[in-house]
Amino acid sequence: MDIPTIKAETRKAAGSRAAARLRRAGKLPAVIYGHKEAPLAVALDNHEMEKHLSHGTHVLQLDLGGRNQPVLIKDAQYDHLGMALLHVDLTRVDLNEKVKVRVPLELRGTPKGVAGGGVLRQDLGDLEVECLATNIPEKIRIDVSEMALDAVLYVKDLKLDAGLTAAGDLDAVVATCRVPVVKTEEPAAASAEGASAEPEVIAKGKVEEAPEEGAKE
Repeated sequence: MDIPTIKAETRKAAGSRAAARLRRAGKLPAVIYGHKEAPLAVALDNHEMEKHLSHGTHVLQLDLGGRNQPVLIKDAQYDHLGMALLHVDLTRVDLNEKVKVRVPLELRGTPKGVAGGGVLRQDLGDLEVECLATNIPEKIRIDVSEMALDAVLYVKDLKLDAGLTAAGDLDAVVATCRVPVVKTEEPAAASAEGASAEPEVIAKGKVEEAPEEGAKE
């Protein structure tokens, strides 16, 4: 596995104003944690970091003044629109040790159950796995072509590549193939009063009044 290298420089100034100045200069604030060492605040090239994240990179070699430090990208923070990269958290790693990381899942193929009216639904977008830091895949591809109608695919059913072990809930649902259930609303029942009430009949023409007693003709 080829591990890309990115240059880093230590930074002393902290706070939102200092971070904003870094971003205006094309730099990205980052913090390195782990391996029983004190956290270290650094600045990275923002464009390079965005490129590595877009390619699904998990492990980097940080060039800290000529000294290389392997790190795992632990978290990336974006603005409220999810567009601008604001900060990354990095964890020191030994390339010979196992790490836990979440990897995107990609379903491939058309389930057999689709022919019977089933619809494939993916319930799990990524999977937590344990593996060597040098063996982290960009994504995990799962063949679902053998899924029958009403089939449920669990994490424990996945056939992972050698060196990968599922680290999360083995009973979590990855995908299903089922006939969609269409919910129909019952028509509103007419009110009993409206259904039983007699319509008011209005007589046409002039209504004659009864003559008073003793009236002369």
